[in-house]
Amino acid sequence: MAFVFVCNFLLVSGKSKSLCSMAADGGKKKGGRGLEVEGYPVEGLSIGGQETCVIFPTLKMAFDIGRCPQRAISQEYLFISHGHMDHIGGLPMYVATRGLYKMKPPTIFVPPSIKENVERLFEVHRAMDQSELKHNLVPLNVGEEFLLRKDIKVRAFRTYHSIPSQGYVIYSLRHKLKPEYAGLSGNEIKNLRLSGVEVTYSITSPEIAFTGDTMSDFIADQDNIDALKARVLVMESTFVDEAMTIENARDYGHTHLSEIARCADKFENKAILLIHFSARYQAEEIQAAISKLPPPLSGRVFALTEGF
Repeated sequence: MAFVFVCNFLLVSGKSKSLCSMAADGGKKKGGRGLEVEGYPVEGLSIGGQETCVIFPTLKMAFDIGRCPQRAISQEYLFISHGHMDHIGGLPMYVATRGLYKMKPPTIFVPPSIKENVERLFEVHRAMDQSELKHNLVPLNVGEEFLLRKDIKVRAFRTYHSIPSQGYVIYSLRHKLKPEYAGLSGNEIKNLRLSGVEVTYSITSPEIAFTGDTMSDFIADQDNIDALKARVLVMESTFVDEAMTIENARDYGHTHLSEIARCADKFENKAILLIHFSARYQAEEIQAAISKLPPPLSGRVFALTEGF
């Protein structure tokens, strides 16, 4: 939780699109209000020890909710990585505000290890606030998948922090007609479906991965290969200079930029969005450190430094 700083992600968001159509563009720097990464507007805050909430507004998703920024309220899905307050402290306010605005109850994913405590948290706030705090709480085990809608699913993956934690991979799902039915008419295909024949097959692609707080150990975990193949990987890089060592980072359950550089050949992502920088740094220092990353990473790593 310690030694981190603000990373605001503010972008003009467009209309809701499918994962596949949104991802057509490469990662680009945008003028004025931040970054658009591989076609995805990204908003939110990441102030380690105080607040982390990373928002993908066109997907109606937020990852972690330290203090519930206003833009998080309109997100229908919330994914909690672990129970540190700077990642979960805004949860009751998020649910309460959606209720106040008469929005539908959100779906909240949590590590199973904190499910009961989260339920107790809501019970306490119901008693104090005298409100229903309606929501759908889903404990998602590492390796378990959940279908969000017909074209999107989520899978939890293991991360390595100082307390139980996990990350999330968001997948796009496309359904294509099987080759053997390619020459059939629409009515013929419809009749096959009505008779119970499966005429399509699914193509699953990892689109967005979010680590939350973690040591670099997640990179070497063979079960996490999809996180390293996702079109966009949002991961922490708490320390970026030689004044703080890898050992310092590991002492707090975090990652050092030099570890990312050493693992450059492991990342197959189109873009990597670094968050969770220490408050000890200035924006210029972070950008200078990023610019020294080796060629396999150069040009596809972005530092979120608004507010520095």
